Amino acid sequence: MIEHIVLIKHSSTTTEDQKQELIRRTLALKEVIPGIVDIQQGVNFSSRSQGYEIGLTVRFKDRDSLEYYGSHPAHQEIVSYLKGIGVEDRIVVDFEI
Repeated sequence: MIEHIVLIKHSSTTTEDQKQELIRRTLALKEVIPGIVDIQQGVNFSSRSQGYEIGLTVRFKDRDSLEYYGSHPAHQEIVSYLKGIGVEDRIVVDFEI
């Protein structure tokens, strides 16, 4: 299995409603993209976040599923939405479990 972790730092103009919409859209990907075993996303509450406000974890069956996810049109729509609402930085980590 593959664990995909993303941390997102939004711009100062991103609203709370936009963040919640991002989460809603992202969680819906499990019903659309084959190979997703589990998906979780939420707003960070820790003071140790160094400004990263949203965390995402996606568990995939295998590396091929991760690759398919990356280019899938539904995922690309999320990426476009994220860019549109303002992203200052993001960190991505992928590893096998």
